[in-house]
Amino acid sequence: MFYPLFAEKVFYYLCPNVIFMLKRFNFLVSATIICFLFLGFSYKGEERYVKVRRVIDGDTFVIENGSKKGERVRLIGIDAPETRRTARKEVGYYGVEAKEYLKTMLTGKNVKLVFDVGKKDRYGRLLAYVYLREKFVNAELVEQGYAVTYTLTPNVQYADFFVKLERQARQAKRGLWK
Repeated sequence: MFYPLFAEKVFYYLCPNVIFMLKRFNFLVSATIICFLFLGFSYKGEERYVKVRRVIDGDTFVIENGSKKGERVRLIGIDAPETRRTARKEVGYYGVEAKEYLKTMLTGKNVKLVFDVGKKDRYGRLLAYVYLREKFVNAELVEQGYAVTYTLTPNVQYADFFVKLERQARQAKRGLWK
């Protein structure tokens, strides 16, 4: 009768280098899988070119994606005042102006979306830094006083930059800081 445990011990004794190499291989495969799981799902730096269909408010707009409704995009790192009253929020001072500014800037135009670590929010909206040609739209809204800095982890790539722009807008009394 063949005894498997005995065969395993003989194999270990006769081929110690093979066992070492197999253990090392298993470790490398495991490490690669773990890296893929943690780093592979990060969207940081991913870019997408899209056409803006319409603007919802000063920090949210709809892009064309082939569906009837389109897809909503929320600008990362900023918050513009509300443009309409909801159960939880009142219409914000300078909200309508922020919406009109973004509408004039983006409607019907092709823009580049750049994603940070998190690609969607809890409402299913894409979270992106937006560029119109070379203009950084998120920064432009803060700099002109149409929005304030609004940082939510893990999307913090430009948080310090937005704080600096908001401070400058306040000092210059631009937009909602008038």
